[in-house]
Amino acid sequence: MVETWATLGVDLHLEPTGPGVRRGLTDALREAVRTGRLAPGTRLPSSRALALDLGVARNTVADAYADLVAEGWLTARQGSGTRVATTAPA
Repeated sequence: MVETWATLGVDLHLEPTGPGVRRGLTDALREAVRTGRLAPGTRLPSSRALALDLGVARNTVADAYADLVAEGWLTARQGSGTRVATTAPA
């Protein structure tokens, strides 16, 4: 049985907008974290599952996640998934 991100109890309701898909996804995720819609410690879907759900390339999601990790909004550990950071960036 294939596990999808929906089984993680996270309903992202993302609507990427903006000049590009990656930028729109990054902005939508950042906004969801900033406004508290995604609580600290929340595990995000895998890049593969989210890409499939949004109908975008997996690298688009992986790059958006990487951007937000670099900014401090998310944390990522190989094998443990990507999570919302417990403290917001300054």
